[in-house]
This record gives sequence, structure tokens and C-alpha cells, in this order.
Amino acid sequence: MSIQVKEVSKFYGKQKALDNLSFEISDTEVVGFLGPNGAGKSTMMKIITGFLPQSSGDVLVNGLNVMEHSLEVRKQIGYLPENNPLYLDLYVKEYLEYVAGIYKLGNKKKQRVNEMIELTGLGLEQKKKIGALSKGYRQRVGLAQALIHDPKVLILDEPTTGLDPNQLIEVRQLIQNIGKEKTVMLSTHIMQEVEAICERVLIINKGRLVADQASNNIHSLKDSYVFDLQFTSSVAKELFQTIAGITHIQALPNNRYQISAKADVREQIFQMAVNNQLVLIEMKSQERNLESIFHELTQ
Repeated sequence: MSIQVKEVSKFYGKQKALDNLSFEISDTEVVGFLGPNGAGKSTMMKIITGFLPQSSGDVLVNGLNVMEHSLEVRKQIGYLPENNPLYLDLYVKEYLEYVAGIYKLGNKKKQRVNEMIELTGLGLEQKKKIGALSKGYRQRVGLAQALIHDPKVLILDEPTTGLDPNQLIEVRQLIQNIGKEKTVMLSTHIMQEVEAICERVLIINKGRLVADQASNNIHSLKDSYVFDLQFTSSVAKELFQTIAGITHIQALPNNRYQISAKADVREQIFQMAVNNQLVLIEMKSQERNLESIFHELTQ
């Protein structure tokens, strides 16, 4: 396992930011790490990267305990924090050479800097000051510095915040390509991003893990079917409850109902209306996506 988090809790004074959190991430797996603001995402990422100590529990990166082998773990992790701190007065290539020096790359320094400039598409910008770059290119510089020492694990905290649509596509593609060779843990609020590039989704809320699922099977976390119905008159909830598979019934104004179910029960709903001489004038199926499921799990 690239990352192992075992019963980790974190307190800031009396406030609990993480509550007995546990999960594992395999090699070369791209994982979306989701949660509302204040859920503990950034805190967990800072603990994994060694920037913060946990109050209890253990974190292992490639088998090494972060608390016991902090420097060795940092050599194996590339980290792009949310605010992407950069030296704005340095030129792009100059900055990457500086970072390469910190990692003591020695004879590989020049080669790695050139490789990162090519990988992140910074060729035309390498002689510009970082302060003169757009938000998108600054994010590329941040990714380049996170990758320059060829880490096995990449931790990205909100890497596409503030990017325009074209920049979003380019950076997402870059992360996908990186994920073919490295373990990537990605925090974001953009649900389409997770669906596009992540193989697995971890969702936390109030410091606790509320979901851990393959992204192509995320719909199984909640009822897969939601129907909006309208009748000409009110319907007793007991009638809906006679249909197997229906798990939730919400009455709305104007004889409307929202039905959640584990299966497609449209035929049974229609038959129920016929048997009870009810006039069904509308039945729509709601599209289920990660955004709606995230809202249900974290509201």
C-alpha cells in the first residue's frame, strides 16, 4: 500500500478535526478525497505529508511511519498545497533549479528540471518570472516542483481552483498521465473532475469517513433511482409503501412526490395508480450523479 491511515484523530485544542479516520490507497491509484469545507481534508493531507502531527493513530507511506521517518517519507511524496506557495520574483527555470537543489539531485538536477518543464508544458514560460504567470501556469509550476524529485506519491490539494475551462482540461489531463505511474491523492470540490480522472472516491464529513467507493460504482452508495411524480389528487404514503424497493417518500406541494428506490419501480407505480383509480399526470426519473450523492452524505 502507498498510503495507510490507521485510526487517525486530530485535535485543535478542544475541537476535533479528524475522528478515528482510517483508509488505504494502493500503488498507482488515483483517488479523489472529498468533503465539505471544514471536513478535515487539508488537515489529513498535511498529516500524510508530515507538515502536521496527528493527535493519535498512525500514518504509513510506502511502509514508513510518517512520525518516525519524517524526512524519508518526504522524499517519497510530492505535495501541492491549496495556496500553492511560490517565489514570485524567481524565474520559472530558476525556481525549479532551486527546488532541485533542495532535494540534492546532484548530476540529475539539470535533466530533471528540463523533464519537468516539458512534462508540465512550461517551455515557453520558463524564462518568465513566476509573478508574471497566469493562475494556470502557476499551478503547472507547482506541479513541476512537486514532481521534480520523482516521488512515488503525489498529494494535490485543490490543484485546479481558479483555472479557466481550457486550463482545467489541460491540468486534468496532466494529472491523469501522472497517475499512470504514481499514486495520486486529489482533493477538490469539482465533482466533474473526480468523475473524469479518479478511480476511487473517499468522502469525509466532520472528520469521519462516510464513503469509500470506486468512482464507476459511486451510485451504489445511495438509492440508485429517484422519481418525481405528480397526481391529480393526494396519495397516501401507505400506498407507495406497498411497492418493494421504495426506501423514501417525500410529499411536495401540488400533489407531487419524490420517491427514492433501490430499483426501477416505474411500472409498479403505474400499476398502483391504476389499481387505486389515481390519475398519474407526470413521472420523471432524476439523474443521479456524484454531486447529489455527495450532498446527501454530507448535508
